[in-house]
Amino acid sequence: MIEITLQEGDRLEWALKSFKRKVIQSGLFAELRRRRHYVKPSEARALKDELALRRARAAARRAARLRGRRAASRSPRHDAH
Repeated sequence: MIEITLQEGDRLEWALKSFKRKVIQSGLFAELRRRRHYVKPSEARALKDELALRRARAAARRAARLRGRRAASRSPRHDAH
């Protein structure tokens, strides 16, 4: 259970901000959002596969970008001739 202890004179805005931060960091907010609607097991697998595909594509893009930077730094200078 998430608790925020307030002292006399603490501002409500600070307390709400602190509470919200703790809820998000605990993962409760993401869990509530995930459980908002029932997801059939077949849909859950499809979502999981789609997320894995997105992550793989993003990793491939990062790797290609990194390879491009390395190749550009190793290429011989054209004005050396």
